Amino acid sequence: MKRYLSRACLAIVLLMSKLGFAQLSPFIHVDQFGYITSAEKVAVLSNPEVGYNGADVYTSGNTIELRDFNDNTAIFSGPPQLWNNGATHSQSGDAGWWFDFTSVNTPGTFYVYDPTNNASSAPFEINDNPYQAVLQAAVRMLYYNRCNADKSVPFAQSPWVDGQNFMHPLQDANCRYIYDPSNAALEKDLSGGWFDAGDYNKYVTFAHTPIHELLGAFTDNPGIFGDDWNWPESGNGLPDLLDEVKWELDWLLKMQNPDGSVIIKMGSQNYNDNTSSPPSANTDQRFYGPTCTSASVASAGMFAHAAKVYAGQPGMQAYTQSLQSAAILSWNYWKSRYDSSTLETDCDDGSIVAGDADLDEPSQKKYGLIAATYLFDLTGEVEYENYINTELSQNEPISNGFWSPYEVSLSEALLNYATLPNSNTTNSNTIITSASAAVNNDWNAFYAFSDADLYRAESPDWMYHWGSNLPKAGMANLCIVMDKYDVVPSASDQLQQKIAEQTHYFHGVNPLGLVLLSNMYQYGGDRCVNEIYHTWFYDGTDFDNALSSLYGPAPGFVTGGPNQNYTISSITPPAGQPIMKSYLDFNDGFPNNSWEISEPAIYYQANYIRMLANGVNTSLVTANMNLSLMNQCVEIYPNPSNTYFKLTGLLANYQIEILDESGATYQTLLSTSSDLVIDIPSLPVGMFFVRATSVSNGEVFVQKLIKTD
Repeated sequence: MKRYLSRACLAIVLLMSKLGFAQLSPFIHVDQFGYITSAEKVAVLSNPEVGYNGADVYTSGNTIELRDFNDNTAIFSGPPQLWNNGATHSQSGDAGWWFDFTSVNTPGTFYVYDPTNNASSAPFEINDNPYQAVLQAAVRMLYYNRCNADKSVPFAQSPWVDGQNFMHPLQDANCRYIYDPSNAALEKDLSGGWFDAGDYNKYVTFAHTPIHELLGAFTDNPGIFGDDWNWPESGNGLPDLLDEVKWELDWLLKMQNPDGSVIIKMGSQNYNDNTSSPPSANTDQRFYGPTCTSASVASAGMFAHAAKVYAGQPGMQAYTQSLQSAAILSWNYWKSRYDSSTLETDCDDGSIVAGDADLDEPSQKKYGLIAATYLFDLTGEVEYENYINTELSQNEPISNGFWSPYEVSLSEALLNYATLPNSNTTNSNTIITSASAAVNNDWNAFYAFSDADLYRAESPDWMYHWGSNLPKAGMANLCIVMDKYDVVPSASDQLQQKIAEQTHYFHGVNPLGLVLLSNMYQYGGDRCVNEIYHTWFYDGTDFDNALSSLYGPAPGFVTGGPNQNYTISSITPPAGQPIMKSYLDFNDGFPNNSWEISEPAIYYQANYIRMLANGVNTSLVTANMNLSLMNQCVEIYPNPSNTYFKLTGLLANYQIEILDESGATYQTLLSTSSDLVIDIPSLPVGMFFVRATSVSNGEVFVQKLIKTD
């Protein structure tokens, strides 16, 4: 059975030149992608005490080493630091140690090694830009989630190509109103946008966080988002991230009516409609729902923020004006309902199935603050500041001092307003005073590193719920915003440390030892999420599991994360675990409700993208990379496999070796063409590596491979 995994440029895989490390240990936790050269670097060594792995035992040796992956020499060693006097960390159920190798600033490929136990971490990078390829994979998730667009090579990797979707009769291009489905006069073209999460539906209010956070990611770091990311729109003069955001914005514009009211969502009428994989296989009718004031105020804020960002892009003046006009139109509609105390809070009655997209009045008023601040920024009109004057002190965060990781878009909107030269001085001082108090007091450990968490990314217990990865990344983004607006200048270093540790949590420094993104093996992940609850990649499909199904899910989808409130008590894990271990790598849906754990969503994704972008540099710097080979690409498939691997690409005059985890050579071949088939039925199950060495000049690249049952 073929299992296709990757078509990866050698720029991603030119990382290693010699193997020979010990057995990979589940007890040594590192950022599986790597560490920035000048950053703090700490591995976590764990001894499970409570939970599904509580019977496992690990005792760290007295000396831990950092070894160079090229020649296995120890370049740094030292004693591990016992965490909290040997106490068990309640959130994870683990005891452990920290091994600090921050002083190592030499770029390269390394692994952490415990000589007493002959145990090692997987290899990882230390260089000035270890996350560039990871960021691109995470952003490409949004491309895979495009509705009404085919997925084709070279923009999609070959396993995840698909034809046009949801453009059959009575689907998105001629969508009917859910409460009057026989009325053809009410048909609307509502094509475009993103699938929201694990289903194929599209929601206006659920787009609010993704749009604001992606726009924030761009304005934080405009230099890292190029127009050459191999997107369908690459080369059009607009950074590819903004092309992707525009895909959603263009759909949102279609959801707006001429009076400024906005349809709240669209999708399927029944749970068993449009449940086929891949997306192009679905032909059931689709519907749009009612207009709701929550959709109007959400749209007003998204359009206004987008107008501010796109105004800085050449050739986008007309589009910027369209966005600004749409923002004003929806604001005026919503504001009239606000003024008359007729805000709608119960429009979404579930006739279109799945998520309830309504917002209560307090949420609508907070979204109103976001819209008003950006409209004031764009126009300087007093009517928007009048709303701010009325509502600012009545709403979070000013009313209670709680600057929330769930409301980063509100935090940024207020701080952006506070820095405008024409903003109300009293309002600005109120905002800055409140924000600086939050940072200085570090309530809930949001703004500074704390040693209270064995895994170094402290969050309060209540944060580990359905979708915990949203606030986990939101904490980092809150720090990004506080640092961006220089709320407490002296706190910059502590804010950046907090951001980095939250990032490492997503990359494997967690009690699960997992990269919390799907199928990231080709990008350097060694233990990744293999299953996600997504209709395209559902249980039993060819896209089910990265290691055991035909293809596995596409790379880069951020899952919901550990959920201590998982509702099926008979399945443990996730149930009955310490809260950080309340996770299971599964996707089988009802009645096991895996969506409570492993469902991805565009809002989790956008929060992660903004967090990760903070650690990406504008130039690609990867250790041990031969830059003359950067544009050469190799396709290795099937991978994982249980029968053979086939290599295609520029392989002439390369010596090809298959090596196991210990560095032992299984087979050596000399390639004289562009295709090579390597039979592997006698290999044991596990991780292997293909090493290709140029006979003419000694250039080397290595690609990770997985042998399955």
